[in-house]
Amino acid sequence: MDTTAELEDQIDEAAAVLESRRTAVLTGAGISTDSGIPAYRGAGSRTRANPMTIQTYLGDEAARRRYWVGGHLGWRTFTSVQPNAGHRALAVMERRGAVSGVVTQNVDGLHLGAGSTRVVEIHGTMRRVLCLDCRQIFDRRDIGARLEELNPWITVPENIVMNPDGDVAPESTDGFIVPPCTVCGGMLKPDVVFFGEYVPADRFRISESLVRASDALLVAGTSLTVNSGVRVIERARRRGIPIVLVNREPTRADAWADVVVRGGTSEVLSGLAARVGG
Repeated sequence: MDTTAELEDQIDEAAAVLESRRTAVLTGAGISTDSGIPAYRGAGSRTRANPMTIQTYLGDEAARRRYWVGGHLGWRTFTSVQPNAGHRALAVMERRGAVSGVVTQNVDGLHLGAGSTRVVEIHGTMRRVLCLDCRQIFDRRDIGARLEELNPWITVPENIVMNPDGDVAPESTDGFIVPPCTVCGGMLKPDVVFFGEYVPADRFRISESLVRASDALLVAGTSLTVNSGVRVIERARRRGIPIVLVNREPTRADAWADVVVRGGTSEVLSGLAARVGG
């Protein structure tokens, strides 16, 4: 059996499990690679030696300044990224009633851009910025405009190399001014979960509710190295509902899945959309 035929058989098997079931979906960085956003792990991913932790962000002003320079350059590039076939396939399946909602570990907003309406962004979103002191929430576009007013020299370089969370490695942070909160003067932070932070409890409860209201779980494009994703799968295991896992490389949850599809998310999810709920 050739690889193409084997993959088609796996998609058929997954479709048979998901057919006539309301399916919750868990996605990771792998679903966005076909949109040009690199994954943290897996084939072709770039190793990040020093990812930003919440402890460093809070305690090191120079590191915080570097983060905002790189984060702004990456965010400007992020805004031009478009949903791919995998995102669109899940949106189609939601409209048909086959998908009950998406829990995503991504902060890129591409599920919403593709038309999915029931989306839990478990690690937050690059679209918002919050004040750590007064908890005021700002639109990232407004903060971006203020940042450029304070730092008119900042420009997006050509051939920018973007990281999975939407930032880049800046060449220099000399003279860079980080804007404070306009309400209280406090410290601003993108509304994303940094390394060393916990997923907000209310956000995880919504994810749990989505799994409880579903008859199956489809996991796509995640290595499941991050515990938040494993916790979502654990809730499905406790309920005894079928689990379908789609990823190019092995994951720590392969043994828990009823079906493992070893392929790219764009191809596999498009194949499932053509088979399920149509």
